[in-house]
Amino acid sequence: MCRRLSKALSLFLGVLMFMFGILKFFQPFRGWFDIQIHESHLPHEAILAGKLGEIVVGCLFILPWLWRSLTAKSRDRLLLLACSMLFVQMSTAIYVHIQPQVPAGVLPLGIKPPVIPVVVLLLALLTAFAVWNERRAETGSDKPTQ
Repeated sequence: MCRRLSKALSLFLGVLMFMFGILKFFQPFRGWFDIQIHESHLPHEAILAGKLGEIVVGCLFILPWLWRSLTAKSRDRLLLLACSMLFVQMSTAIYVHIQPQVPAGVLPLGIKPPVIPVVVLLLALLTAFAVWNERRAETGSDKPTQ
């Protein structure tokens, strides 16, 4: 059950993050993202880092399911790395959403409360939890010690 859950969640998050990273290179998303970063008083370098970071995270979520020769341990490590990176990205997105000078019009769906970043962050945590539990079950570390 955990394997199917982690696969479905990671594929969903992978496509979502990859798509949003690519979209931020094109108008109007490019302009909106630039305004979000500028009005949040984040460094200018955060613009390119945010775009490329989302693309990389998207690839890290998708790659383990396409790369057949990957061991289960390596796959789980990649997924946990992707979840960790996504946690940082969504924490930053929450910070951007709560900045009073960032207008709602430049945020996803024009929603000022950080609903979307919080939901994505929770999905990343759920994915990490599923992968972690699956890893523990495979290694037998949840068996009682004697």
